[in-house]
Amino acid sequence: MKYLTDIEIAQNTKLIHIKEIAEKIKIDEDDLEYYGKYKAKLPLDLIDETKIKNNNLVLVTALTPTPAGEGKTTVSIGLTEGLNKIGKQATVVLREPSLGPVFGIKGGAAGGGYSQVVPMEDINLHFTGDFNAVEKANNLLAALIDNNLQSKTNNLGLDGRTITWKRVIDMNDRALRDITIGLGGTANGIPRQDGFNITPASEVMAILCMANGFEDLKDRLGNIFIGFTFDKKPIFARDLKAEDAMAILLKDAIKPNLVQTLEKNPAIIHGGPFANIAQGTNTILATKMGLSLSNYVVTEAGFGADLGAEKFLDIKCVAADLNPKCVVLVATIRALRHHGGSPSKEFNNPSVESVEKGFVNLEKHIENIRKFNIEPVVAINSFVSDTLEEVQLVIEKCKKLDVQAVVSEGWAKGGEGTTDLAKAVVDIVENKATQFIPLYDWKSSVKEKIEKIAKEIYGAEGVDFDKKAELNLRRVDRLGFNDFAICMAKTQKSFSDNDKLIGRPTGFRVTVREIEIAAGAKFLIPILGKMMRMPGLPAIPASENMSIDANGKISGLS
Repeated sequence: MKYLTDIEIAQNTKLIHIKEIAEKIKIDEDDLEYYGKYKAKLPLDLIDETKIKNNNLVLVTALTPTPAGEGKTTVSIGLTEGLNKIGKQATVVLREPSLGPVFGIKGGAAGGGYSQVVPMEDINLHFTGDFNAVEKANNLLAALIDNNLQSKTNNLGLDGRTITWKRVIDMNDRALRDITIGLGGTANGIPRQDGFNITPASEVMAILCMANGFEDLKDRLGNIFIGFTFDKKPIFARDLKAEDAMAILLKDAIKPNLVQTLEKNPAIIHGGPFANIAQGTNTILATKMGLSLSNYVVTEAGFGADLGAEKFLDIKCVAADLNPKCVVLVATIRALRHHGGSPSKEFNNPSVESVEKGFVNLEKHIENIRKFNIEPVVAINSFVSDTLEEVQLVIEKCKKLDVQAVVSEGWAKGGEGTTDLAKAVVDIVENKATQFIPLYDWKSSVKEKIEKIAKEIYGAEGVDFDKKAELNLRRVDRLGFNDFAICMAKTQKSFSDNDKLIGRPTGFRVTVREIEIAAGAKFLIPILGKMMRMPGLPAIPASENMSIDANGKISGLS
C-alpha cells in the first residue's frame, strides 16, 4: 500500500483563514499581525496571568529515541486533535523547526501524516523570520565585540583570548565549529580564534525562550557574559550598550506565532532550541499565551525525557511558575527493539524478545517522571511494522507499573486515532494531577545540581570533571552565578554520555568536559563527553531528496 507523504497530505488540505482560527480562541481580528492568510503574530497583551493557573498544561516527551525520532510532535498535534474531538478546548504549543535538521537527517518538524501543523512548508522553512532575527541579534553582538577590540577611542580592554561569545548560523556546518577571524591585515580586525554554534543552541534563542516580556528580554540580553578585560574585569553585553539594538532586531520575534492543525485547531509555534545542546522547549511566552486562551495546552520538549522533559521541568517550569498536570511519554515499538539490541537495519522487523529487553529504557523514563510528582501516560506511537503481540506486551508491562499505555494512531487517523489517548490524559488531569516538584533547588551548589541530574535522571554512578570544567567552575563562582539552573548538553542517544550505551545502562560515570555560561538565560551548560553545539550533515543529507518546480511547489520535505 502506498501512503501519501507528509507534504502531499499537507498540500492536499484546504486551509482556512487564520482569523477563523483566532476566533476559536476568542482573539479579535484587530489583534492579529498577519503574515499572509495562514500565519499571524500574537500581541503579548493577550497573556492573562489570572487564567494561566486555572488551565491545564500537558507535556509530551519520549523514551530515548532512535536517530529518526519517535514522533513527539506528531503525538502532540494528534493529542490536541483528540482532545478537541472529545469536547475539550485544546491548543498545541510547539517549537519552530531549525533548518539544520530539516536539511540534515530528519527532514521537517511540523508533525507527520494526519497530525500536522500547516502551512507545513512555511513552518519548516523561514516561517515568520524568528530564527533569522535571533541569528542577526546574536551576530550583531559578535560584530560589536570585534569592533570594540579594533577601536582606539572606546576600547574596553577586552582580552580576545577570553571571549566566549560565538557567531551562529541555522545550518549544520561542521567546518564552522573552529575558525580563525580577522586575517588579511589591520583593516580586517584583530586576529583571534572563533567559531559558530547552530542558531537553536545560541544564548539569544535561550533568552527569547526564557523571557517573560520585552523589558525582561532587554535585561537578559544586557546580562550576556562576553569575557574578561586584561585586568580580569568581566564584560557583559550591556558594557557594549548592545541590548537595545539586539532587542530592536527581536521586537517581532518575541511575539508568538499562530497557525492551524490539519483539523483546523489552533497551534502556537514559537522559539526553537534543541534539547541535547540547549533547553529544548518553546518560549515561556508561547506557553503562557496558550494557557491564557485555552483550557488544555499540549506542548512538547525535545528528544528523550532525560533531556527535554528534565529541562522543561527544572528550568522552564521553575522560572515561569508553571504546573504541568500530566506527562505523555511517547514510545515506539521500533525504539524498544533498538534498546533491546536490534541493529538499525532490523528496527522494522518484529521481535518480542527485543521489545521486552528494551522496555527497561521506557521504565527508567517512567520512574524519572514520577520523581517530579507527576503521573505519566505512555503513548505507543503506532507504526505499520508493529505487531499486536509487541504492543500488548508494552501495555501489560506498563500496567504492572500502574501506568496506562495507549496506542496513538494520530499519524494515520488524526484526531480519530487519538481519542483514547486524550481520554487517558484527561483522566490524569482531572483525577490524579498533583503539584509538580522540581528535582533540585537552583540555590544548591553547581556540582550538586549536576550530580543530582546525572545520578537521579541518567542513572550514573558519579560525575567526573575535566580540568577545563574545574576551571570553569571557579569562573562561575567568581562571577556569582552559582544559583543558575543547569542545562546539560549531552547525547540524545543514551542515558549516559556514550551514545553506544543503549537501553538502561548501569555502572557508568559521565564526564563534564567544560561548562559554558548563559548569564542572560540564567543557566549553566555543562558539556558532557563529545557533545558539540554545531552539528554536521549526514553522509546523505535530506536536502538531496528535495525539489521545487517552476510554480514553487516543493517536494521531498517531510
